Amino acid sequence: MSKLNNKLSFKTGLIVENRKARFEYAISDTFEAGIVLLGSEVKSLRLGRCNITNGFVAPDNNELFIHNLIIAEYIKQNPLFSHKENRVRKLLLNKREISKIIGDFNTKGITIVPLKIYFNDRGKVKLLIGIGKGKKLHDKRETIKQRDWNKQKARLLSNKY
Repeated sequence: MSKLNNKLSFKTGLIVENRKARFEYAISDTFEAGIVLLGSEVKSLRLGRCNITNGFVAPDNNELFIHNLIIAEYIKQNPLFSHKENRVRKLLLNKREISKIIGDFNTKGITIVPLKIYFNDRGKVKLLIGIGKGKKLHDKRETIKQRDWNKQKARLLSNKY
């Protein structure tokens, strides 16, 4: 019985998050997308060996692809069946979502940014992408000020009680 439960239990939760994205871009809308992956890539993701900091999403032929997503090679994999670390991977979305994202992308100054990669409840790898517009320097300073004020406010409230 315990062997069956071990096979059915999946690791769920966050794999990697792009913290820099919310600082660099004003995210207006988010979408959850699936990714076309190889078996060795999923095994490497289960070990948390991924980097999305320099990643970006670009449309091609009414499809969306993620570029510069680095998934390290799986250590125990046979070299004949290994994958390239930064190959272009296709994203899986509904046609309606793809057309909305491409329509927004064609607007001036809009970027599609990967925010998180995680395992959902069913054990599938999902990518959270955001439609964002690049922030100016003064907007970034305002974000830093707001973050510092929230920290100070939390300290004051915790000391008060």
